[in-house]
Amino acid sequence: MRILAIDVGTGTQDIMIYDTEKELENSIKLVLPSPHLYISQQIREIENDLYFTGEIMGGGKIKKSLLEHMEKGYKVVMEPTCAKTIRDNIEQVKSLGIEIADENKDYKDYTKIKMGDINIKKLSEFLLGYDLDFDFDEIAIAVQDHGYNENMGDRDFRFEKIREKVSHPISPLEFGFKEEMPDYFTRMQAVRRQIKDEGIEKLPLVMDTKFASIAGMCYDEVASKLNSFIVIDIGNGHTTAASIENGKIQGVFEHHTSSLTGESLERYIKRLASGEITHEEVHEDFGHGAHVLNPISEIEKVIVSGPKRELIEKTNLDWHHAAPGGDVMMTGTIGLIKTIQG
Repeated sequence: MRILAIDVGTGTQDIMIYDTEKELENSIKLVLPSPHLYISQQIREIENDLYFTGEIMGGGKIKKSLLEHMEKGYKVVMEPTCAKTIRDNIEQVKSLGIEIADENKDYKDYTKIKMGDINIKKLSEFLLGYDLDFDFDEIAIAVQDHGYNENMGDRDFRFEKIREKVSHPISPLEFGFKEEMPDYFTRMQAVRRQIKDEGIEKLPLVMDTKFASIAGMCYDEVASKLNSFIVIDIGNGHTTAASIENGKIQGVFEHHTSSLTGESLERYIKRLASGEITHEEVHEDFGHGAHVLNPISEIEKVIVSGPKRELIEKTNLDWHHAAPGGDVMMTGTIGLIKTIQG
């Protein structure tokens, strides 16, 4: 079985093509700029009015680039769907000075930019250029999705859904959506629409990037020998940690990486393991929150990944940089692959 796994992060999109008939270490791997980065670069380089089509995607630096573009005197028009990349509430998008496309108007002199987290056509052209097959039995994609509820802020809504999922000890693999998926995960739904628009009928597995990483870390060579441990993804924007015992998540907290110090990170990890951490203490520290079902027996080791993982070195914890399959960049893709395999 051939699996295409794509993990779309803030800094990079990490891609692995895994063939079950070969060793994991012999998989084809790519680490490319995250889509929002090259779209932001396009915006900066174009000296013209802009018209955006396409899908909801990770916004990253796009909003800042658009505001700077409008400050130069250029117009920005977005179709309603892709405009939700900026804010789910279209009225808030309009308040920034962005115009929502009117089907009765002609925008022929505008430079067109297509938005989306996934570009299968571009990836296929790249691989075919190396005479590599682009046929897959399964496709799995990870993006970070806060979800959308018009009556709740995205920080609170995201963690509410995490709490609902961890209503009992579960395997990290259970965070993957193989078939039905709630409509409120708008970015994940957009990924599935993109895949279908590319002419691929096979429904892709989709998963949140943080839990794809958590799943992948559990298959690290060191982690696989442990029973009671912490896994933590220290990303550019968010840090997500889970306590693991008997192969199941026993508790989780999520915070903003920029708000953490070595001291506070160590405190949160220890309190997660002991079961003493509270949602209020993390939320009031401007994090997303915390939820614990059970304390774990001990912290045999802290397994860490993510582009800001060096923060763990400012703690006194016993840590290990995750490298499942021998690659620190592939925790998310391996998490996706293991979730596909079930």
